Amino acid sequence: MAISRIILDSVPAERLSDSADCVAAHSYDAWPIAVKWRQQGKQPCKPDLVAHPHSTQEVAALLRECNENGNAVTPWGLGSSVVGSPLTEAGGVVIDLSRMDRIIALDEDNLLVTVQAGKRGDLLEAELNERGYTLNHSPQSLDRSTVGGWVATRATGQLSSLYGGIEDQLIALEVVLPDGRIVQTKQTPRAAIGLDTKEVFLGSEGTFGIVTQVTTRIFPLKSYRRLETVTFDTVSDGIKAMRAMTRNGLKPFIVRFYDVDEARHAMKDPSFGQCVMFLGFEGIEAVVEAEYAAVMDLCRAHGGKAIGPAGIEGWLARRYDFSAVENILARPGGVAETIEISDFWSSIEGTYEALKTALAPLADEVLCHFSHVYAQGSSLYVILIGQAEDAAAAEARIRRIWEVAMRICLERGAATSHHHGVGLARKDFVAADQGDAMVVNQLIKSALDPNNIMNPGKLGYRPRTPAETRN
Repeated sequence: MAISRIILDSVPAERLSDSADCVAAHSYDAWPIAVKWRQQGKQPCKPDLVAHPHSTQEVAALLRECNENGNAVTPWGLGSSVVGSPLTEAGGVVIDLSRMDRIIALDEDNLLVTVQAGKRGDLLEAELNERGYTLNHSPQSLDRSTVGGWVATRATGQLSSLYGGIEDQLIALEVVLPDGRIVQTKQTPRAAIGLDTKEVFLGSEGTFGIVTQVTTRIFPLKSYRRLETVTFDTVSDGIKAMRAMTRNGLKPFIVRFYDVDEARHAMKDPSFGQCVMFLGFEGIEAVVEAEYAAVMDLCRAHGGKAIGPAGIEGWLARRYDFSAVENILARPGGVAETIEISDFWSSIEGTYEALKTALAPLADEVLCHFSHVYAQGSSLYVILIGQAEDAAAAEARIRRIWEVAMRICLERGAATSHHHGVGLARKDFVAADQGDAMVVNQLIKSALDPNNIMNPGKLGYRPRTPAETRN
C-alpha cells in the first residue's frame, strides 16, 4: 500500500514516520531469520508507516482510522521477539507503544502496580526495588521487553517455578479494540462471574486489539536466600528429581536442569562432565531451610550430589546476557536458534531424546535444559549453534530446524511453544497444534476484528484478502 494512501489525522504529525530508517527499524526483530534477512538486505516485513502514540486515547483514535480505512495494524513494544511476533506481513501501520512507559499507580496495600504497556521490564523492576518490591517476573529479555509484550505473548520468566508466568501475575488490563473502543477489565483478587475477559487477550499477539495498560501483582523483596548446584549422572535422574519436587509441593524459585552438553556452558567449564541443576530458595529463613533440606533429600534419592552455590551464583550474575547467541548470529553464516516447548512428565524425556537426535545433523551443538517445572510436566529449551556458508544458507538451515522441531512436537503431542509465543516462526503449525480449538479462536478473531486489520495472518488466522485492503 502506498504511504500516500494512508491518512491518519488522529495523532500529531511528529509522532508519525515513514522515513527509511524508522521503517527499517520496525522491519526486523530479534528472530534469527530476521537477522539473516537484514544481513542479505531483504525487507519482507516492511510497514508503510510507524506511529508513536503517547496515550490510550491516541491508540484508540489510530485504530478507529485504520479500521475505517482498511489499514493493517501491528503493535510493537521494543522489537525483542525471537519469533517474529511484531513483524507485519501486510504492510500498513506499526503502532509503537514504547513512549507509553509510565507507572500509573502503586498499590502497596494490595501489592499491585498499574503501568502503561510500553514500560521496559528492567526499568519497572528497578523502580519497584527502590520501594522494596519486585515483579518476580524476569524473562531473559527483561532489559529489552515491555510489560505489554509479556501479556501479548503470554510470557514467563526465570522464577516461574515458584511465581508462575505472566498469566499468574496479571490482575487486570486495558485494551483497545480494533474499532477504537477502550475496554478496562475489573481489578479483583479472583472472581467467578462468567468469562475472564483478560484471558481473551493473553497471548493474542495483537490479533484481537492492543493492550495499553496492565495491572500486575508485585511482591515484597525477600531477605533470605539459599542457593545450590547439584550434579546428576543422567538426564533421566534429573527429570525424576524435578518430578518428585513438584509431586511433593516443593517450589524453589529457581529450578534449571542442564544436560551434559549445555552444563559445560552453564558452568563455564569445557571439561565439565555431568548434568547439572541450579536450585534457589527464598523467603522466611526457617521455611527456606526446611524446603532446601527436603529438596536435597529428593535429589540425593535420585543420585544428585550437592556441590555448593558457585555454579548458580555465576549464572545469576549473567542470566540476562544473550550475547553468546547474538555474536554467533552476527556472522553472516552463523546459525543460532532457541526453541522452547513443554510436555508432560510421562513423555518429556522421550521428547528430549527425539529432538536431540533429529536436530543433531542441523547444528554443531544441540544444547538442552529444563527451566520451568509444574505438577504435570516441564518446559524444554533447545539451543542450536552452527555455521553455514553464508546468510542465505543460514536462513535455510534455521527454517529447516523449525520444521523438524515442530514436526516432532506435533507427533509427540508436546506444546509447540512454552513462552516465546508464535509470531512468524510457528504460525504455520498453530492449526495442527490447536486442533478443534482453532475454530473457536477464529470465531473470536472474526467477531472482534471483522475487517481483519489486527496483525493479520498471525496465530494461524487467515491472512488478509485484497478486498479487505481499502485505499
